[in-house]
Amino acid sequence: MHAFDSLIGNLMVPTILFFVLGLVAAVVRSDLSIPEGAAKFMSLYLLLAIGFKGGHSLAEHGLNAEIFIALGAGLVLSFLIPFVAYGLLRSMTRLNVLNAAAVAGHYGSISIVTFVAASSLLDLTGIASDGYMVAVAATMEVPAILSALWIAHRFGSPEGAGSVSLRELFANGSIVLLTGAFLIGAVTQDKGMEMIAPFVVTPFTGILCLFLLDMGLSAGRSLLRNRHLLSAGLFAFGLLMPMIGAVLAFGLGALIGLQTGSLFLLMVLSASASYIAVPAAMKIALPQAESGIYLTLSLGVTFPFNITLGLPLYLWLAGLA
Repeated sequence: MHAFDSLIGNLMVPTILFFVLGLVAAVVRSDLSIPEGAAKFMSLYLLLAIGFKGGHSLAEHGLNAEIFIALGAGLVLSFLIPFVAYGLLRSMTRLNVLNAAAVAGHYGSISIVTFVAASSLLDLTGIASDGYMVAVAATMEVPAILSALWIAHRFGSPEGAGSVSLRELFANGSIVLLTGAFLIGAVTQDKGMEMIAPFVVTPFTGILCLFLLDMGLSAGRSLLRNRHLLSAGLFAFGLLMPMIGAVLAFGLGALIGLQTGSLFLLMVLSASASYIAVPAAMKIALPQAESGIYLTLSLGVTFPFNITLGLPLYLWLAGLA
């Protein structure tokens, strides 16, 4: 009952409920829609805000060897996990290369809501963690997107194999904005945050609600078109992949000597799947990918699993290190 109450509590927030509203509107075939220009602006805004706030967090915590090691571990995991996810998807499901790559990118990135829930669990249990784990979370947004784009370009078609360069990957608009905003946030520090906080902080939740409303509409309409793609294998992947990500993070985090609280947070970051930053990036970078697939898996399967069962399991495992 406690786990059920916890799940309901985490779901009863405006952002997720606006996604549900969009999903319902699509299912009942409402004519509700978000103008294409407005949808693209919201995607760009979210990438800018998430990147800038992540860079500011890094600047707040300062730099030392321990932080660089933890950041390196996060980067490695974020780069690696999409390849593991892609391999599983291609073996467990009938997804094509494009959709498998888009889904895989979500599982290398992070869910900030799951991270916040995990931090709250540490507070309740009295287990300490390192403050720089917020910066680690921020650094794990971009690498997974790069991996997903590389997979999509490398395996998307025989004639396109091997033709994409690092320059093309890093020049992608969503990557440029996210990494550029991260660097600007790190360089300008508190002064920069003070100057643009009214833009990147105050309206963030409201714009996120509209963005998730649009994502719900897109997901619902995509679901109606692609019901045949949502096989049992896809749902099994949505439950199996977070546990694989957590185990990979457990091994690497224990190797670099993270303490229980920080190790737990790294496991949670690796186990979660993005439903904010990566959908915004994929909407721009891989617009042909079906949002109904990757949003249903990340928000509808993996997120509830992590909140109800995953967090206690990962905390128990972290305590064994």
